[in-house]
Amino acid sequence: MQDTYLMPASQSGRRRSGADYRPSIKKAQGHVPACLVNASVTYCSNDRIYAFGGFDQFTDEVYNHVLKLDLETLRWELMDNYGDIPGVRMGHTATLYQGDKLIVFGGENEHREYLSDVVILDLNTFHWTLPEIHGPDPRGRARHAAVIHEDKLFIVGGVTGVGAGTGEKNVVLDDLNYLDLQTWTWSRTWSFTARFDHTAWVWGTRLWIFGGLGPNMDRSTDIWWLDLKGSPSLAGNTTPQGSVNSLALNLSTAYLPDSMSSSPLLSPRSGTYAANSGSVQVRHLGRRKPVAPGAISCLHFESGPHVPSLFSGTHFHSFASGVLLDLITPSETVRSHDCNLSALELSSLRWQRLADGQEIFRPGYRWHYCTINDAGTKAWLLGCSLDVANVPGGSDENHMSEVLIIDLEKYGLLGNGLSAEAPEPDAPWPSDQSGLSQVSGLGTDLAAVFDQPPESGSGADFIVTAIRDDHEGSVSDDMSETPAASPTQAPPKFVEANAWTSQPIHVHKIILQLRWPHFKRLYSAQMAEYHTKRMHVPEPYSVVRAFLYYLYTDSIAGHPEYCSSVIDVAGMLVMANLYDMPRLRLLCVNRLSRELDVDNAAIVWERAGRTNEHWLMRRAAQFCLTYWGRVVRTEGFKSLSHKSLIELCEVVDTEGRIIAGPELEMVASAADGDRTRPRLGSTADEMSELGDDEGMEIS
Repeated sequence: MQDTYLMPASQSGRRRSGADYRPSIKKAQGHVPACLVNASVTYCSNDRIYAFGGFDQFTDEVYNHVLKLDLETLRWELMDNYGDIPGVRMGHTATLYQGDKLIVFGGENEHREYLSDVVILDLNTFHWTLPEIHGPDPRGRARHAAVIHEDKLFIVGGVTGVGAGTGEKNVVLDDLNYLDLQTWTWSRTWSFTARFDHTAWVWGTRLWIFGGLGPNMDRSTDIWWLDLKGSPSLAGNTTPQGSVNSLALNLSTAYLPDSMSSSPLLSPRSGTYAANSGSVQVRHLGRRKPVAPGAISCLHFESGPHVPSLFSGTHFHSFASGVLLDLITPSETVRSHDCNLSALELSSLRWQRLADGQEIFRPGYRWHYCTINDAGTKAWLLGCSLDVANVPGGSDENHMSEVLIIDLEKYGLLGNGLSAEAPEPDAPWPSDQSGLSQVSGLGTDLAAVFDQPPESGSGADFIVTAIRDDHEGSVSDDMSETPAASPTQAPPKFVEANAWTSQPIHVHKIILQLRWPHFKRLYSAQMAEYHTKRMHVPEPYSVVRAFLYYLYTDSIAGHPEYCSSVIDVAGMLVMANLYDMPRLRLLCVNRLSRELDVDNAAIVWERAGRTNEHWLMRRAAQFCLTYWGRVVRTEGFKSLSHKSLIELCEVVDTEGRIIAGPELEMVASAADGDRTRPRLGSTADEMSELGDDEGMEIS
């Protein structure tokens, strides 16, 4: 069976639960804007999205309108704005600052002039202001990336023109500079990496770049990062204009192909708005420019089972929860079955597939913009419907009238508040962090007194016992036939201790009362546990101990003594469901999805089904099918109840069959050789890197 592969015949045979999550599509009302090209779409506080500028490819106009989309009412509104209203533009950036300001930089006007002005929109008064800027102005540009970090607006890359301000030729910039938002002073310009239409963000002490196109119009599969820590230049000391660093390089100009120069997005326009021509920057590109200070690294992804294909479909890239999200959306030539949602974990630089396209997208829609809330838990795609029959007057493909709402927590993302912190500046990078929500601060102090007897001076005043781990017929196994508890259902009552009772776990009542709502209710009612200062939980000892450790530390990180086993985390998922603890549930789902392996996949599948975690259950089922020959030989698979065994076997398509020997090799060869054939590995992350490690290049 080691050389066998479970071959699904079709997707139609898969059973889908009626309660399975699927993102919803809702229609927006009000002053619905056109499907603008290269506008800025920015999520702001209180569930508001602001769109500014952009080019209407149907009317050949470039705009400077400000539109607001209320995500609660899904209503577009054209906002009246005042003050130093900027000229029309596209390809600019609008970055949220201090929660209530949009800082707009650069772009291209209707005359193909590249801008380098800075304009600020106050979202409380909708009044535009032009700050007094100091220092060397950067080149005018469009389709660049911007990110704010520690009161500095970093500008990376973009497209600019050379000639008499008319954009006769276009060049891809490798520039990096920043605007100090406290002194409003531009830094000098450094060389980083030539890119446009890319994404930039800061995580930890590093500035990251991913996606976009290079000088040869090729989609980049590289991720770059620049260490901002320890560089005086990037820490705020600006170099006087005109000085030359001794490390300056003579960089060649990278012109865009003629096909790019003549594209509709860069062609001359005839508009009704006056351009903000005073901000046009025309500079000679042959000057010498130093390399950006700080360590620069690059990782190239060539191939792999979970590395997203950057050469097809429309990609949206966003940073959230310590991961880079890559969302491939359908286009005229790409079906939803060829799309997916993937995540690159920055701590380990490993890709994982979160969802297939058919689980997210419905046919008949096109999506033009994507934005994520500041918590990193929800994404919105703005687009249009292509269904002529359901749209009065025909197709609505010229307006952003549809909103696709994606709950990222349903795909195992923790959100920015719960995600792991970036590694320390001196730690090796990338690092393999097996756990999430690392113990720090108060949790470290409490962990020192966890499960320490009173005579040690720990102050423990309560005892919890559980079922011994060597008990073959635990209550947890018997509960496998019961449905998951809802928040309104009371969890099972604690049972009396017996011969299978574990050794005592020494804890503190005050911590259990503060962190475990069910215990607080039980203790307030002065149940028997209140008087005996002792409680027995009918779950395996290792699971209960890991659960109590979480109450002390707020962490389920891979401690060598607590929470080290994924099986224990799967048991904690059941306890989180029984006791209605959503934070613990989310942490468990995230870690289980990252640490799936042959030995635990069947257990994770069963526990996910018991707790109605449909996304995790589906992912574990797919893992089991990929490694079926190994999974059916594990103790975890054999420990499942008869009912669970039957249900797991029924996950296979009704027309599925097992192939082996020469036929298996033929199937593998037909699927683009051994590289795309799943190899028997240990963990899900390692499985995702089977192709990656062979093709990754790091410098």
